[in-house]
Amino acid sequence: MSTIIDLAVIGGGIVGCATALAISSRDPNLKIALLEKEASLASHQTGHNSGVIHAGLYYKPGSMKAETCASGREALYRFCNVHDIPHQRCGKVVVAVDDSELPALEELERRGLANGLDGLQRLSASQLHEHEPHVQGVAGLFVPQTGIVDYVRVTQKLAELFKSRGGVVHLNSPVSKIQKKHAGYLIHSGNKIFEARSLVNCAGLHADQVARLAGLRPKLRIIPFRGEYYEFKAERSMLVNHLIYPVPDPLMPFLGVHFTRMIDGTIEAGPNAVLAWRREGYRRIDISLPDLADTFAFAGFWKLSARFWKTGLKEYRRSFSKKQFVKSLQRLMPEVRESDLVPGDSGVRAQAVDSEGRMVDDFCIQAEGGMVHVLNAPSPAATASLSIAEHIADKVMATIE
Repeated sequence: MSTIIDLAVIGGGIVGCATALAISSRDPNLKIALLEKEASLASHQTGHNSGVIHAGLYYKPGSMKAETCASGREALYRFCNVHDIPHQRCGKVVVAVDDSELPALEELERRGLANGLDGLQRLSASQLHEHEPHVQGVAGLFVPQTGIVDYVRVTQKLAELFKSRGGVVHLNSPVSKIQKKHAGYLIHSGNKIFEARSLVNCAGLHADQVARLAGLRPKLRIIPFRGEYYEFKAERSMLVNHLIYPVPDPLMPFLGVHFTRMIDGTIEAGPNAVLAWRREGYRRIDISLPDLADTFAFAGFWKLSARFWKTGLKEYRRSFSKKQFVKSLQRLMPEVRESDLVPGDSGVRAQAVDSEGRMVDDFCIQAEGGMVHVLNAPSPAATASLSIAEHIADKVMATIE
């Protein structure tokens, strides 16, 4: 017997939970089921990131990232205030280490202003040291809108509110098959079958696979990149006042190794970015032959590798050498020593790559045949989640009504 519902949301990370809540808030009479394959919500990207509330400094003006990050950031701060979720609007400093990085710093400032960031402060070397006395740099940019939060706590509250509106969360419910019916979809999950009028795919690291189960042939593939962190020993946490970021490489979607003050008071340093041998490969020894085969069978992966193999080798050296990792950190903060750090957490970024080997920069949300698929939602998706959810809700309500 199948369970008849109006909508299935696949994926219990922050975007999935925010989407389920947003749609249930539009129409409380809708029967909505959220399907999460793990035993708990926020088990993957949401629960393994550094908890930064991004300001919207980096993103191309007019892009979906820029627009949803700005609105989502403020919606998230309001949400945390209303529901007493600990957070801090602590600000961050972006550091130009030498004169060669000044043009890129100026471009970041231009983008930030275009994206509506008030209060950006250009810092001279002396002003930079007033904010962060232990940082080395010729100039900086202070971004007051940046903050920190525990995204697992946020996700749990979103799910709690969703359930209070009649929504049902099904844990331990991986989706194995999706069949098209004239009036909707049959979604197979273990020994359960859900008959839904519509579905939303927020499966993160598995978003492209779920899309293929649903009959789509997306021209992109999720390539998993593991980011590894070190954590400062408590007695050395005084080295960091805010969040400290380098000027990023404009050719890469990653922000470079940086220093993050977490909401629990600990300090993280990292991450690097290495190819993960499994979509949920949080450790170097995590290997999945099916995941590897899926990656290696995709022509876009080899085109990406041909373009960035030198960068990839450098990242792997950092992965296996604490000395090299610390050397990268010392570029921003010369006082850091290997003895200051202990191994920390790691996360896996679901990075969409197209068939030409280009890393998809903007969010990618595709609506087709009564379905909505979130095919690329890396950082700042957690920050933008409430705004992304409203965008998806608009698309879903157009198909259901």
